[in-house]
Amino acid sequence: MIVTHNGWSGRWRAPAAVAAGALPALAFPAPALWWFAYVALVPWMLLLRSASGGRRAALEGWLGGAGFILAVHHWLLPSLHVFLVPVAALLGVLWIPWALLVRELLGGRPSAGRAARALVLVPAGWLLSELVRSWQGLGGPWGLLGASQWQVPPALRLASVGGVWLISLLVVAVNCAVVLLVAVPGARVPAVAGLTGCALLTGAVWVWAVRPAESGGLRVAVVQPGPVPDGPDSAERRFAAGERLTRPLAGQRVDLVVWGESSVGEDLSARPDLTRRLAALSAEVGAPLLVNVDARRADRPGIYKSAVLVGPGGPTGDRYDKMRLVPFGEYVPARSLLGWATSVGRAAGEDRMRGDAPVVMDLPGRRDGGTVVRLGPLVCFESAFPDMSRRLTRDGASLLIAQSATSTFQESWAPAQHASLAALRAAENGRPVVHATLTGVSVVHGPSGERIGAALPTSARTAEVYEVPLALGPTLYVRFGDWPVTAALAALALYCGAAGARWVTRVTRPSAPAPVPSPPPARTARG
Repeated sequence: MIVTHNGWSGRWRAPAAVAAGALPALAFPAPALWWFAYVALVPWMLLLRSASGGRRAALEGWLGGAGFILAVHHWLLPSLHVFLVPVAALLGVLWIPWALLVRELLGGRPSAGRAARALVLVPAGWLLSELVRSWQGLGGPWGLLGASQWQVPPALRLASVGGVWLISLLVVAVNCAVVLLVAVPGARVPAVAGLTGCALLTGAVWVWAVRPAESGGLRVAVVQPGPVPDGPDSAERRFAAGERLTRPLAGQRVDLVVWGESSVGEDLSARPDLTRRLAALSAEVGAPLLVNVDARRADRPGIYKSAVLVGPGGPTGDRYDKMRLVPFGEYVPARSLLGWATSVGRAAGEDRMRGDAPVVMDLPGRRDGGTVVRLGPLVCFESAFPDMSRRLTRDGASLLIAQSATSTFQESWAPAQHASLAALRAAENGRPVVHATLTGVSVVHGPSGERIGAALPTSARTAEVYEVPLALGPTLYVRFGDWPVTAALAALALYCGAAGARWVTRVTRPSAPAPVPSPPPARTARG
């Protein structure tokens, strides 16, 4: 058995890396141990800093990244089965640069200067991995470390300034400072300075960041029909359940009724009977209905998931087709190569079609201070993408609405994880978010990310009315976007540039001539 210099057994380092990488999952719902995020990376970082070389650090970074993906997305097993393992192995590669940074900057006995650089560059390296895997083709930004802080008001205020990215940076910086305090006694001054800086930044944002100015409100009803068993008539039974739960809303003075994703299983232009039923229901309740159609369109080829606004006169003409699809769930990437995934799990048998552009809808007959109230619809995991809700806000949305369905993962962590994203999107944009699902968890958050009313659990079959406050004015995040990402990439570029310059200087510097050995000293004869 090989033993490294710090006592870690070489035999156990690999499984330890996988386990250490999985630990941060406990900070997310359903466990929701938000406070644990600030130390969850410490075991993994301690392991990486003790790696015997760059190759070992890269291996343990990859294994830890795979462990993180498996832990945060373990609820995908019913859909992907064993295919989740190669997916995690692929995405785990993204943590290799971060692991090398940890070993380079925290390994050995770092000086105060190297420790100070670590407090900036290690969080920046982590953000790089989050940024790359946020590409929709790699699964999207689900499980960003900053998202674990969805229920912490100071963190939500940070989101209004720099989005979820700023929270991730701060969380990793705290973990880095804890590693320095635990393992590097000589670096306690920069470690304490780093923790103090994080606290001061959070306090300054809490005091000085512009808060949304509330302006009126809406009465929004969320209809959650609950699970419907699969079968040839499941779409009709789901539709009927939505009707049944919506009718008692008549007389409650609601301004909008929201149904979940896939609440209508036929294209409305091909089923005028469904259109008439929805229009009559809208007239009966006295409010338009935002439904979600999951069907093959009559006017173009392919299956679309679409948010459609229906009033007493039928569809208003506003329709949003989902743009970002769930890999494997709604399409199979490189189907010619990976189509076999449909035989081992619940991967999509046919690719859904993508929409062309975001859509902001006017809410008929509803004005706030003389201004038309406008809705910004998102479908399913599009609520995980900060840029999509920001675009809708910049286009004039007063209320963001995410229509979702997580019935496939009903007894897992997925519904709670998905619902938590609404708080972050609300805080980032200074706009309320309605997260309406077929089977729970449905929830509403106000313009600062605060929860409005009670969440509807996965066991609920009901229609609930929420008093949703509206707000005016953009947040700093809406104005300036993903500036923490730009800052992190700039810091990494400067570091790499400086390292490259040092390497070039070392390579091109003329080597000093070998010293000429001096002759032995003469010995004087005495006699």
